[in-house]
Amino acid sequence: MRNLLTVADLSSAEIDRIFAITEDLKTKYAQGRRDALLPGRVMALLFEKPSLRTRVSFEAGMTNLGGSSIFLGQEAGFGSRESIADFGRVLSQYADVIVVRAFKHETATELAKYSTCAVINGLTDSAHPCQALADLYTLKEHIGRLQGHTLAYVGDGNNVARSLAEGCGRVGLKFAIAAPKGYQFDDAFRTHLKKEVPQLEMLETTDPAEAVKGAVAVYTDVWTSMGQEQESAHRRKVFADYQINEKLMAKAPEGALFLHCLPAHRGEEVTDAVIDGPQSVVVQQAGNRLHVQKGVLAWILGAQS
Repeated sequence: MRNLLTVADLSSAEIDRIFAITEDLKTKYAQGRRDALLPGRVMALLFEKPSLRTRVSFEAGMTNLGGSSIFLGQEAGFGSRESIADFGRVLSQYADVIVVRAFKHETATELAKYSTCAVINGLTDSAHPCQALADLYTLKEHIGRLQGHTLAYVGDGNNVARSLAEGCGRVGLKFAIAAPKGYQFDDAFRTHLKKEVPQLEMLETTDPAEAVKGAVAVYTDVWTSMGQEQESAHRRKVFADYQINEKLMAKAPEGALFLHCLPAHRGEEVTDAVIDGPQSVVVQQAGNRLHVQKGVLAWILGAQS
């Protein structure tokens, strides 16, 4: 049994395998085929946070693969009515895989510790592995070989940025991150990167123009994530110079792609001209959540496409 709590849980070869399954399933999907690779399998979605892309793409994906899903929100009493350990021990007797979307990363790790089925991280405050895998797959579709190129991330060094850094290290992409002081990666995460992906070439800077120079794609996320709403006014001031606009995109190489994990706060971290412009691949990126997560489910449950 395998879990997927961070991108670092996967080897480079395993990411290649997931992407190969994804490509096969996406091609068949476009042809109208929905091969039932997981008939009778049950997926439990255990969510503390609201969601559009994660919930719908996982539910639709499991349906496409011939399985079923059960959504468990706050009414299930996760972490309140009974311990996470008891919850995991019981729920994993009913489901083949659990997708957990939680505030604290420790919630996902504790659930995985006590569950007897596979656990997938659908988002925590420290990691968003399924998003990062879909991002890298989208980039691969557009540029082909990823090795040697640079992905630039401009904004808060949050869960998405962390998972992207891990993923870049696994697939051979260089990673540049521009974040204001106080919002960059902490020393503990830098140590983690050196241990898990020592091959990662990473540039950390406070200058967005320096980060995007030479980048094949420019990525951003909201300045204020769920659970940080009380900081929103302060963060808008801190990140004011980190907006992705036409002026900043012009400092990247011609044809550089724009990515965003969505939802976007238009007019804050990105302008309409960029997110709706010809360089933006955010819609395809969101669509690939479905296909990559089908690849993850098929891989983690041992199905062959």
